[in-house]
Amino acid sequence: MTCSSIETSNQFCGGGDGGEVNGRLHNFKLNESTFLASLMPKKEIGADRFIESHPKYDGRGALIAIFDSGVDPAAAGLQITSDGKPKILDVIDCSGSGDVDTSKVVKADGDGRICSASGASLVVNSSWKNPSGEWHVGYKLVYELFTDTLTKRLKKERKKKWDEKNQEEIAKAVLHLDEFDQKHKRLEDPKLKRAHEDLQNRIDILRKQGDSYDDKGPVIDAVVWHDGELWRVALDTQSLHDDPECGKLADFVPLTNYRIEHKYGIFSKLDACTFVVNVYDEGNILSIVTDCSPHATHVAGIATAFHPEEPLLNGVAPGAQLISCKIGDARLGSMETGTGLTRALIAAVEHKCDLINMSYGEPTLLPDYGRFVDLVNEVVNKYRLTFVSSAGNSGPALNTVGAPGGTSSSIIGVGAYVSPAMAAGAHSVVDPPPEGLEYTWSSRGPTTDGDLGVCVSAPGGAVAPVPTWTLQGRMLMNGTSMASPSACGGIALLISAMKAEGIPVSPYSIRKALENTSIPVGCLPQDKLTTGQGLMQVDLAYEYVQKSRHLSCVFYQIKVNRSGKSTPTSRSIYLREATACQQSTEWAVQVEPKFHDDASKLEEMVPFEECIELRSSDNAVVRAPEFLLLTNNGRTFNIVVDPTHLGDGLHYYEVYGIDCKAPWRGPLFRIPITITKPQAVLNRPPLVSFSKMSFLPGHIERRYIEVPLGASWVEATMRTYGFDTSRQFYVDTVQVCPLKRPIKWESVVTFSSPTAKSFAFSVVGGQTMELAIAQFWSSGMGSHETTIVDFEIVFHGIGVDRTEVVLDGSEAPLRIEAEALLASEKLAPIATLNKIRVPYRPSEAKLCTLPTKRDKLPSGKQILALTLTYRFGLEDGAEVKPPYSIAQQSYI
Repeated sequence: MTCSSIETSNQFCGGGDGGEVNGRLHNFKLNESTFLASLMPKKEIGADRFIESHPKYDGRGALIAIFDSGVDPAAAGLQITSDGKPKILDVIDCSGSGDVDTSKVVKADGDGRICSASGASLVVNSSWKNPSGEWHVGYKLVYELFTDTLTKRLKKERKKKWDEKNQEEIAKAVLHLDEFDQKHKRLEDPKLKRAHEDLQNRIDILRKQGDSYDDKGPVIDAVVWHDGELWRVALDTQSLHDDPECGKLADFVPLTNYRIEHKYGIFSKLDACTFVVNVYDEGNILSIVTDCSPHATHVAGIATAFHPEEPLLNGVAPGAQLISCKIGDARLGSMETGTGLTRALIAAVEHKCDLINMSYGEPTLLPDYGRFVDLVNEVVNKYRLTFVSSAGNSGPALNTVGAPGGTSSSIIGVGAYVSPAMAAGAHSVVDPPPEGLEYTWSSRGPTTDGDLGVCVSAPGGAVAPVPTWTLQGRMLMNGTSMASPSACGGIALLISAMKAEGIPVSPYSIRKALENTSIPVGCLPQDKLTTGQGLMQVDLAYEYVQKSRHLSCVFYQIKVNRSGKSTPTSRSIYLREATACQQSTEWAVQVEPKFHDDASKLEEMVPFEECIELRSSDNAVVRAPEFLLLTNNGRTFNIVVDPTHLGDGLHYYEVYGIDCKAPWRGPLFRIPITITKPQAVLNRPPLVSFSKMSFLPGHIERRYIEVPLGASWVEATMRTYGFDTSRQFYVDTVQVCPLKRPIKWESVVTFSSPTAKSFAFSVVGGQTMELAIAQFWSSGMGSHETTIVDFEIVFHGIGVDRTEVVLDGSEAPLRIEAEALLASEKLAPIATLNKIRVPYRPSEAKLCTLPTKRDKLPSGKQILALTLTYRFGLEDGAEVKPPYSIAQQSYI
């Protein structure tokens, strides 16, 4: 597809300042105002222009659910909205990592004392109302609530104070020993000898204590009671304070569920960590909610922060409100779980949110598949929530989009863009790029089933609020995690306008407006695999939404099958392997309009009829019918793809449908066609080289190689020359194998001067390998010299008849046969037996229904919990690593 074809795809965008929006700024210089603006980029997506024209459409009326690591309600800019409403309506720990068992019930004695769950005697405040006289008690190790960073800081500070006291005691003990020695010159009496030894042992023990110091952390006691109207919570945090008079239970100002009073607490001045509480199951479960990283607060700030004293630092939608759904589990290093994700969806529906932002994700085996994806589909299709998510930070190779953001049809996946202003201001680059580009590490499409992967792009870096325990107000972070809330905030502006003007809010119409008004980034057809439809533009999307307000809200579901083959249904066409590029192929494309679940069958579905003009970006390679009459029941048509005359490398095309009666709408649906034609390796020994590749900052070279059958690993050499200052490169390889996650190898290398570096990595024989070499987007910015790269790959392969060696004492010695399949290889086998594998079956299995409201789906189904108990013994010094797989969640 040519650049002009891409512009045709975005017919509505028009506009005279598109080039400026995309960052094509000449002689760009920062001043104080533009510098501050670059720290929280909004101009790039047209958000500043939109709010300037529509100051009351700044997100007011829009509610965003932040699926992340937990938002700090005390962070700068996250207290109120631009119109004075509470910014954060609810803070929920969906992971359960902060849960405290408070099922133990005690009563106070005559002095108002209760016995806590930790065994401490606590005094309750006599002014607290408790008609039943029952106090639910529990306790928690406070380090279980803190991040590793905060825990390390506290341990360091606590050890410093402990060392001071320990040194005081050592000094006293040494003084006593010295006084003893001065008084007793001779130690002939056995009693004196024992007394001397005792004094010396005290010194030795005190000194050893410093070496063996292990801070398990303070314990906080929790008390929960019902005051006749609400469940109340108080904490005893004396163990966190130096002063024994601080942190007493009776002095605590009671809290209730955050959503009711919007109040929070701080454990101590030392940690400065904010927390909120929620009570479940009639007082039997207390949830103490803290964040498990600064990530979520930063994300929330990008989307919605409001700084009345410094508007340039506002988030994209300062009038929007949010709820915090902590899906990151502190017990798993902030990784999300299926239960946490499901609870978050339940909360988003319960609060009637308009938007979800999820800056989380990882690779997946099967795109657009799984229980969570099914629930997302329900949330989007039935409850009309718009779901926005990060595409991932695994670029620059293709097939690196993560799940769910880059692989799920119902989710708007966002790539990360950097403008000249962001480079100069937020990143302090000496010589910013002349125009905007995608960050090198931003994940690329397509998905393994051919879908584009990235929907749109947005600024992927910002200086935004972070939690108070970090001891700073704002922090620079970059990633698609930052691009997603930038896009989400932009969509909140659209929703704010749509609600104010009575335009039906639908994720279908919003997505269509974004895709068909984005500004292309780059002029090559394959750039869409990197940036999606381009850099989103809020003001243009608003005009599009206004113009299409009376049109049906429709999502066009695409299903593709190769004609005459029983291959699985995909969402598009992806020809990656050499055999797929040797002949023309015909594909059956089914287009099915999908309406929201509450759409009127009589008034919306029955009258639906569209006359579609089908266009191909290159008729020489992709041929399609010219017209299609589309009704509610959908239609199927065939397209022919002929890659036989294409050269080696990456090729990208599209077939898209235009409304004949309203071509201004742009493409109603798109069928991406990605073709990677690999280079064959015919010489022996198998070697391939690429010479004199030229690189400037941000440039990427992609090569596709058909890995020889029998190859199992690669030795590669990268030589650089022709430059002065240091250069940083990303070197990635990706192979896509059936029923496996894409196999990725990556390396980040820095060349301080022209030299050579060597690599070795595994490959799968017979499968196409992409080699992506990219000069980092900001590397070499201060120099105008081009980097020249030579890259050589040598394939090796030794075939063995066993991939895993397991010795059984009852069997004869194992024989392993090895064969060099490509060329002569030197084999030096080494065997080390250092692991024993023991299979265990659970001694007990218990299936139960999770009892709380947070575990009940809108459909009425309840999440089930399966607890498996294993019993085994370990020898001293042994290590255990239990492998496990997580099955899909069950519901009743």
